[in-house]
Amino acid sequence: MTQTPEIAALSFEDALRALEDVVRALESGDVPLDDSITLYERGEALRRHCQARLDAAQARIEKIVAGPDGLPASTQPFDAAGR
Repeated sequence: MTQTPEIAALSFEDALRALEDVVRALESGDVPLDDSITLYERGEALRRHCQARLDAAQARIEKIVAGPDGLPASTQPFDAAGR
């Protein structure tokens, strides 16, 4: 299943908000079965989009912190910088 152009154009934050809306609608139990299936498919596409954006961000960060040999130059917890 490929992404729709509409989903592919969303930022991570917008896609996550849309995914949260889908989850809320499905959890409400007020959506007819056929609409639930359509919503579920949209939710899965949004989830894949968010995961792809996270994977790309992680790859960029790893590239930034990698030493000249391609190995991590150093590691520290992400939240340690704020301490």
